[in-house]
Amino acid sequence: MKKVLIILGIAVLMVSSCGVLKRKAASKVSSGARVTNSLYNNAANKDKQFTFRSLPQNLEQLQAMPEADLKDPYAVAALTVAVLMRYESSLDDCYEMLNYLKGPEELSAYEKGFLRDRFEGKKYYKVRSFFAGATPENDYTPAAPYMVKVRSNSTSFQADGWATLWLFSGGADTPRTIKLRQKKSTGQWFLSEIQFLSDIRLPASADPWN
Repeated sequence: MKKVLIILGIAVLMVSSCGVLKRKAASKVSSGARVTNSLYNNAANKDKQFTFRSLPQNLEQLQAMPEADLKDPYAVAALTVAVLMRYESSLDDCYEMLNYLKGPEELSAYEKGFLRDRFEGKKYYKVRSFFAGATPENDYTPAAPYMVKVRSNSTSFQADGWATLWLFSGGADTPRTIKLRQKKSTGQWFLSEIQFLSDIRLPASADPWN
């Protein structure tokens, strides 16, 4: 009987010890994950500013720009603003440059309709508002050189191969988003969704209360 009790006691101790070890191991894994995520999130919180002495008027000029290697998602976001400035004067050039930024997937009929709707009533000032110094008071008139600020935060790169970045408009209280996708074989980032052209404050010349 004593031998049976001793054996049972040893078994209980072994089970208890295994449980403690498992809890400690799980705690270490959890702690390690928290540290890794924290470091990654902190690295993702940053602003980048891009300065363009002139804006591209066609595909050739766009491809000659140093940011056009498309290796930097922030640069692709800024280039999207620069390219959209051509929409007012030449749809063909604008579409061709946007297709370059989109890479494997060209602009769809839906996306072209989306842009047309956003610029309905000649609201081209929406794009101009994303350049530094363009405000409602000066009718969103940017001055050269043209500067665009792009921001990322802790959620920007959560999905593998995707990025959501923020652009700043002089006519909005909060930054607006743009979505990008990375091509794994080349490491390049391409435009996926233009999400930053919703309404902003009217320019002074168009504001009936001004």
